[in-house]
Amino acid sequence: MRERAVRSVLDHEADHSSRWTTCQSIAAKFGCSAHTLLDWVKKAEVDAGKRAGLPADTAEKMKALERENRELRQANEILR
Repeated sequence: MRERAVRSVLDHEADHSSRWTTCQSIAAKFGCSAHTLLDWVKKAEVDAGKRAGLPADTAEKMKALERENRELRQANEILR
């Protein structure tokens, strides 16, 4: 559903005066808020490389590595 909503915003953006008005127009059809839809569109653009930011897959990998690092530090503290 999220992908369809994002695609709908991108497809109909030219029909509105701004991306925000596009999101306001489309959000109710997908049962979400305009803010949520706008966030989804921005994240999709980051993931596609069209907007600066950290792609979702990279962010997930970083979280996993940070969690592993934290666990290893805790284990090292216990062993000391």
